[in-house]
Amino acid sequence: MPKLHSPAARLALAVASVLLALLASRLMEMLQLRDAAVPLFLFALAITAWFGGPAAAAVALLLSCVSFDYYFVEPLHSLVVSPSDLPYFLVFSSFALLVTWFSSVRRRVEADLREALDKLALEVEERNRQASLLNLTHDTIFVRDMSDTITYWNRGAQELFGWTPEQAVGRQAHELLMTVFPLPIEEIRAELLAAGRWDGELEKTRSDGTRVFVASRWSLRRDELQRPVAILETNNDITDRKQREQEINTLNQELGKRTVELEAINKELEAFAYSISHDLRAPLRHMAGFTELLQKNAAPVLNDRNKRYVAMVLESAQRMGALIDDLLAFSRIGRAETRMTSVNLQQLVQEALAEVRPEAAKRDIVWTVGSLPSSYGDRSMLRLVFVNLVANAVKFTRTRPRSEIEIGCQGHADGQVVLFVRDNGVGFDMRYVNKLFGVFQRLHPPETFEGTGIGLATVQRIVHRHGGRVWAESVLDQGATFYFSLSTSKGV
Repeated sequence: MPKLHSPAARLALAVASVLLALLASRLMEMLQLRDAAVPLFLFALAITAWFGGPAAAAVALLLSCVSFDYYFVEPLHSLVVSPSDLPYFLVFSSFALLVTWFSSVRRRVEADLREALDKLALEVEERNRQASLLNLTHDTIFVRDMSDTITYWNRGAQELFGWTPEQAVGRQAHELLMTVFPLPIEEIRAELLAAGRWDGELEKTRSDGTRVFVASRWSLRRDELQRPVAILETNNDITDRKQREQEINTLNQELGKRTVELEAINKELEAFAYSISHDLRAPLRHMAGFTELLQKNAAPVLNDRNKRYVAMVLESAQRMGALIDDLLAFSRIGRAETRMTSVNLQQLVQEALAEVRPEAAKRDIVWTVGSLPSSYGDRSMLRLVFVNLVANAVKFTRTRPRSEIEIGCQGHADGQVVLFVRDNGVGFDMRYVNKLFGVFQRLHPPETFEGTGIGLATVQRIVHRHGGRVWAESVLDQGATFYFSLSTSKGV
């Protein structure tokens, strides 16, 4: 029966319990059962105190004393209390108060106990709900106490490691999983206790013996006194990522070795080309010099065919000299230090045009130079790029009655500027575009257009050293356009 909250109900309980005790006492007296009144009234007081509280118990005590005096104390049917009866009433009242106090205390203790049980039931329900939610996630979650004994093991942990909760709970976590730590465990525990958490990558073992890499996060749980009591650990499988990282590291190491080897080979080739070119210059000068002397001194005794032979030898020697000069220049570009500065491209193009124009002084050429921005690079190298491209445009428009050569800027993108040199010359077949920038690669016969085939290779090497790229577009007999990109700032 719950405790009564209404004052009228508590008062009615006090009256009813005392009335029932009185009727029972009178009935037992009629049945010759003496001295039953006191226990019955005390029982009524206990019932009233238990269900009605202290106020109702006080009313019941007063009614019990009055009823007992009126019906059971001489003279009967009066409320007179003799001095000899006072101790008896005091003992009865004290015992009644003791029963009331005990009932109240017992009631309060039971109420507190019920409240604690309700809270415990709610907490257990909440813990069960949280555990159910943790089981729904695919993340690996388990809890261990400060001695590393597993106390909770969710479904994600079972899926990743293979052990069921029944097999895992109660086991030592690091022994079960054979964990490999990146640091000494003492340092990890010290950081966990100081910061309340720890993050790192661990290597663990599944139930089938296979190894797994996890991104692990530890969170420390403390009690009301801030004492560490448990560690919640979450793990995410990163095995695939670690394998890819290892493969990438292996490839990078291999690439580094190959790069070093290629750099060494490239330096050897450049040194070889420089040495051969330099060593060929002296005998070639002798050949050209003596051929010129032969052509001059033996002309009267040579017939036309022999004169043509001598002219061909001299021409070949001169062409060989040009090849050697270009090869030396190409080699020097690979070995030269790049001096990066801000470059005014508008001024640089004018210098390149001033160098090329004397070769085409008698030709009808329409020059168009657009607005060019500043760039960042080695000024002398970039000047050589424009000289080579413009000289190419002049050479391959030779067959046109009116040559048109345009130099401009196509636009900016990602910190780079795209420049171009366009002409209306003979062009080339795009099927052979990949051969354009190779050393000694030519798309036209030397008797038609002179050249060594190194100019565009030099352009490509310079542009690549500046972090840009070079490409070309053309339609056969409809001109060609050469593009290259350069950085507009020091940081690119």
